[in-house]
Amino acid sequence: MKQDRSGAGRRIVILTGLSGSGKGTILKAFEDLGFYCIDNLPVDLLPTLSELAMLGGRAYERVALLVDARERENLQKLPATYRRLARKYPVTLVFVEASDVALLRRFSETRRPHPLSGGRRVGEGIRRERRIMAPIRRLADTVIDTSPFNVHELRKFVIDRFQAEDRHPLVVSVVSFAYRFGIPADADLVFDVRFLPNPHFVPGLRRYSGRERKVARYVLSFRESQGFLRRVVGLLVYLLPRYVEEGKSYLTIAFGCTGGRHRSVALSEAVARALEKRGYGPKVIHRDIDRTVA
Repeated sequence: MKQDRSGAGRRIVILTGLSGSGKGTILKAFEDLGFYCIDNLPVDLLPTLSELAMLGGRAYERVALLVDARERENLQKLPATYRRLARKYPVTLVFVEASDVALLRRFSETRRPHPLSGGRRVGEGIRRERRIMAPIRRLADTVIDTSPFNVHELRKFVIDRFQAEDRHPLVVSVVSFAYRFGIPADADLVFDVRFLPNPHFVPGLRRYSGRERKVARYVLSFRESQGFLRRVVGLLVYLLPRYVEEGKSYLTIAFGCTGGRHRSVALSEAVARALEKRGYGPKVIHRDIDRTVA
C-alpha cells in the first residue's frame, strides 16, 4: 500500500526543557491525549522516529518525544536536528521551564540531585542548564512556564492546549449488563432500567435483542423511557466536562436490567448516540447480551 508522505493528519511534538519543570507530567498528559510517547529519547534517534511517525500506521499518527539534559553533550545537536525536521515534517517544539524558586523547591521536596550540578549546589545546576538550553528555548514554538501550576492544573492546561478538536481526553464506555450476573466491576455510574416494560414478555420480541430496531422502538415508546433518557443524557452532559476538569481519563456508564438483553441494551445504544452527537465518541459494550442462565 502506498504510504502518505504528506503527513496529513499527523503530528510530532518534541518536548524538552529544564530539569524539575514538570516535563514528565506533561508527557503523561500527551499520552492521555492519545500520543505515542517516548521518554529520554536520544537526539540521534529523532530523525528515525520522525520518519516512522510519518510513514507508520495509526499508532504513530501523533507522537510526543521527550529529550532533555540527560542527553548531556548530545543535547547540543538538538537545535540543528530540529531545524532539519521542521523543514520536512509537521513538528512542534515545546519548551518547559519554571522559575528558580519553583525549581529549588521541587528539588528540595524530591531530594533528587540536579543532573548538571556536578555534585555542587542545585542552584548552580539550574543556572548551568539555563545557559545550555537558551538556544533551544529560542527555537521553541511553545514555551510553558509551570511555576504557577500544581500537577492537576498542569495536566488540564496541556490537554486544553494540545487536544485535537475532534477528540475528548475522556474515554467513555457505555455498558449494558444483567443484574443476575452482577454489576460491572469497573462501572463508575450505574443506572437501573428494570422499571421499564420488559420486551421479554412480548412474544414477538423476546428472541431479539435491544439492538434490533423493533425492540428498541418498543422500549423507547413509553413516556417513562423518554423521560428517563432525557434526564440521564442531561445529567451526563453536565457531568462529563466536570470529570475532564478533575483529570479523569476513563468513565464507564452502566445500564442494567434483569437479563441484560433488551432494556439495558436499547437504553445504552440510545445514550451512546446522544453522547456521540456531542463529540464524546463512546465505546458501547453489551456484556451479557448473549448469556443465558444455567
